[in-house]
Parts: sequence; C-alpha cells; structure tokens
Amino acid sequence: MRRADSAAGRDAAGDAMEGLAGLIAGVGYASGLNLYAVVALLGLFGRYGGADVPAVFVRTDVLVLAGLLFLVEFVVDKIPYLDDLWDLVHTAIRPLGAVGVAWLLTGDAGAWEQAGSSLAAGGLATVSHAIKATTRVAVNASPEPISNSIVSLTEDGLVAAVVWLAVTNPVAAIVAVVVLLVAGAVLVAFVWRAARRSWRQWRRRRRRPDGDVVTRTAANGDRRRPGA
Repeated sequence: MRRADSAAGRDAAGDAMEGLAGLIAGVGYASGLNLYAVVALLGLFGRYGGADVPAVFVRTDVLVLAGLLFLVEFVVDKIPYLDDLWDLVHTAIRPLGAVGVAWLLTGDAGAWEQAGSSLAAGGLATVSHAIKATTRVAVNASPEPISNSIVSLTEDGLVAAVVWLAVTNPVAAIVAVVVLLVAGAVLVAFVWRAARRSWRQWRRRRRRPDGDVVTRTAANGDRRRPGA
C-alpha cells in the first residue's frame, strides 16, 4: 500500500510539474505577442472556464483594464509603422509582464521554482517579441496595407490558441511553443536574407552604370565627366 501511495504521489507531482511547465511556456510565449490578451484570457478562463488561476486575474477591474488595453493594441497593431512604435514601447513591457504573470501563477511553488519559472517566461516573451517586431518591420515594407492586418490577426489567433492549450493541455502547449519558436527563427532568417538582398539591389541602383561622375565648375555649373 505504501508503495502504491508513493507511486501515486510521484505521478501527481510529475503531472503538476508538467502542467506548470506547459502553463509557463504558453503564457511566456504568448505574452511576447500580446501581453494584455494573455491577462484577459487567463481571467476569462478562470471566471468562466473553471481554470485554476490566481484570484487577481478574475477580478473585474483587472479584466476590464486588460480588455481595454487589448482593444487599443488590437487597433494599433494593424496600422503600419504605428505598430512598430507600439512594439518598441513594449520591448520591456512584454517580457517584464510575462515575468509578473508567471510569478503570480506560481505563487504556491517554492521560491526557486517560482523564480525559475518567471525567468523562463520572461525569456520566452523576449524571444517571441523579437520575432514579432522583426517580421513586422519586413511586413510594413510591403506595398499593400492588408498584409499587416492579416499578420496581426494571425498573431491574435496564436495568442488565444496557445493560452487555451496552456490551460487545458500543457503538453500540447509545450510542443506548440517549440514549433512556433523554430518557425519564428526560420522566418526571421528569411526576413533578414530578403532585407540584405533588397539593400544590395538598392545600392546597385544608386550606382551609375557608366561610372559617370558629376563635377561642378564655377563657370558652367554641373557637367558630366566620364570615368574618374
């Protein structure tokens, strides 16, 4: 009987660690994309979905504030170049917010576990924020404006899906975060390669194909002189 109880205890502890890891991974990654949506979703899942989240997330004032900030970001995030400024402002806010959210979620854990989880969430938020900001700069260079809205809506959907997985299926959340991070790294590499190619093409267009040099004389103004 004692062995069975011990095994059951180890299984329960393992499930708890697994659930915590998935929750932190999902919340950390999603916070780097949209911190306010994460806070609002945790509150909604806690109030209406039966999720076990700290009471602070289900408070009405927190839900209202997070919802209002999410609406502001929802609009700003779809306006070219204004979204770049918004991302710049949130370069520190999103990772620090992820640290705070993780700290609250792990309030019942030990001090070291709480600190490690918070730092992990902040690190994931930093990476996902960097991927988001980098891709947005490239998207804003696109001539048509609709691509910005499409990317923004896709990110909103990813945040909702990842937070939902973090709350309901932590293992799937971990897998999803790993896949998204790898895909994001590949995307950033592609964006940088395309940006470097565009820069080279722009420099080539700036050069004069015949090597002409414009010289100025006091007598007759501008005059082209071949070579030089």
